[in-house]
Amino acid sequence: MRALDAFRHALLIAAGLTASSLALADTCSGRVNGVTETASTFQVEKGHTMTVFMNFNIGTSEDSVVNAAGRCGGYAITTPDGKTRVVGVCVRKASNGDSWADEWVLEPGAKRGTWKQIGGTGVFAGKNWSGWWEPISDDGKLFMGRWGGNCG
Repeated sequence: MRALDAFRHALLIAAGLTASSLALADTCSGRVNGVTETASTFQVEKGHTMTVFMNFNIGTSEDSVVNAAGRCGGYAITTPDGKTRVVGVCVRKASNGDSWADEWVLEPGAKRGTWKQIGGTGVFAGKNWSGWWEPISDDGKLFMGRWGGNCG
């Protein structure tokens, strides 16, 4: 996967919604939408390409409190063997002012990424939520995806 393609998929992750979970075991699910703010791609060294990015994103859910907007940032690194790994972090704020942060990863060749919560305030405080995410559409600037996981 090329770094730019991985970056585009990573933007979906940037929605901050990503640890493996079976769909039947999900206690929460929803959609994620995002808009690229900045992205810079460059060849680091002989076949190593890196893309660094920031984006605006919104995560929504009909079956949980995960309804918030914020920003994500991260990187995609492609090694000389053509494998790309994407890593990032997001922070979002809900309409009541409570916020939460998560980190995520998309391993080389994976259709789905994983996410886990790393902190929160208010209704998001003390949670150990985690799950999966996957893209629905992505043109490099605008993207949509879906996610699920354990938000119990």
